[in-house]
Amino acid sequence: QVQLVESGGGSVWPGGSLRLSCASPGSNLNRVLVGWFRQVPGKEREEISCISSSDGNTINSDAAKGRFTILRNNTKNMVYLEGNDIQPDDTATYYCATDGGTVCARRHYNVFDIWSQGTQVTVSS
Repeated sequence: QVQLVESGGGSVWPGGSLRLSCASPGSNLNRVLVGWFRQVPGKEREEISCISSSDGNTINSDAAKGRFTILRNNTKNMVYLEGNDIQPDDTATYYCATDGGTVCARRHYNVFDIWSQGTQVTVSS
């Protein structure tokens, strides 16, 4: 059973950067794909990016607009989401998730069945 714990949320100045962390205490996160998602109240959850476990390849969504990068550190058993030039429209609750598989694909968030608790990122001046 994989359980995901997320950290790193908080307030960010417009134009600033962020780094969110996804950990899996007691299990090997290196063996599963991990996707990053975000959701604004009243809007549908959207995927930002995904990183595979088998080869480390990544898939980035249009929502990322080239400003977000997903990273995996196998030594630390962690997956990160890094963003730069963060804007107010990036304000959302961010989640990491997995479906237990190994290879990322462009898929609806409904296929993911293991989720972190979510962390709020607020971008304001």
